[in-house]
Amino acid sequence: MKTITTWGKLALASLAAATLVACGGSEQAEDTANVAQKVEKIEWKMVTTWPKNFPGLGTGAEALANNINQMSDGRLEVKVYAAGELVPALETFDAVSRGTAEMGHSTAYYWKGKAPAVQFFSSVPFGMTAQEFNAWLEYGGGLELWEEVYAPFNIIPMAAGNSGAQMGGWFNKEINSVDDFKGLKMRMPGLGGEVMKKVGAVMVNLPGSEIFTALQTGTIDATEWVGPYNDLAFGLYKAAKYYYYPGWQEPGSAIEALVNKDAFNALPEDLQGIVRAAAQQANLGMLNEFTARNNAALETLVNDHNVILKTFPNDLLEALKVASDETLQEIAANDPMSQKVYDSFKSFLDSVSAWHDISERAFINARADD
Repeated sequence: MKTITTWGKLALASLAAATLVACGGSEQAEDTANVAQKVEKIEWKMVTTWPKNFPGLGTGAEALANNINQMSDGRLEVKVYAAGELVPALETFDAVSRGTAEMGHSTAYYWKGKAPAVQFFSSVPFGMTAQEFNAWLEYGGGLELWEEVYAPFNIIPMAAGNSGAQMGGWFNKEINSVDDFKGLKMRMPGLGGEVMKKVGAVMVNLPGSEIFTALQTGTIDATEWVGPYNDLAFGLYKAAKYYYYPGWQEPGSAIEALVNKDAFNALPEDLQGIVRAAAQQANLGMLNEFTARNNAALETLVNDHNVILKTFPNDLLEALKVASDETLQEIAANDPMSQKVYDSFKSFLDSVSAWHDISERAFINARADD
């Protein structure tokens, strides 16, 4: 016997209402129609790793939920829970996996303990920009690989935002060589953190809400977070004065929507399409917001808060690039799924870089010429 879908229930209720009207039972028909409307409304919970309404990231989760609510005309209503409101920040993945929440909003490198390959779907040191990453997902097989990595956890991943190129981090001392990283206690998650460990730094994994206090009290000596727009809102300039670039560790950090597979499959097809379309809209919207707001925030940090803006020396970046290549190869060699994802990622990056050398890079260089 086949299960009657939500749409099937609605259709049957509507047919019953029409029959009752034809027979003169208008009041009962109205009651039946109301029942149909109640059957159709679905409520979901979204848990996040971000502080409530935090600019860019927290508001990005709210934007995704609002997209779904509006596009579905309220048939699918998503309520957002910030980090700690329903589950702790770093339990978002597990909450979605087991169905405590139907959705999550986070970034993939937090879950490297679940599967090493997840890190390639957040940001890769010296890897793809946001534009390149989105192209890999849609046209280079990246999304299919992402879904394959998350499948054992009953989760469907979707790109739902991107910060664009980030900053290199906040430090309490000048960084002039790789030796300055030795023994440095730093908050840097993901593959960037693995690279930093290779050059002698000590990595401390913290959710965003704990970074400021840790930096201010000396629990950590340095941290990366996102970029000027978010870092200004966090007040990190009050705890450290040296602000370094470029963000070699996160050239385009993807934000993910985690969707419980059972909950998603239970939706009618049109609502499934709405969830995917809403995530795609949120993905572009967040990148646009960071692009629009970062420079004004950077000017505020430098001009109003006396932040010392510095660039990493070229020889240090070259050393980090070598350490990064070694780290990625080691991770791939020790895990078949990571090797599969790494091969796809690197192949696409090599191809798109060749094109961007004569398109984006050449144009930007030409635009910068006096």
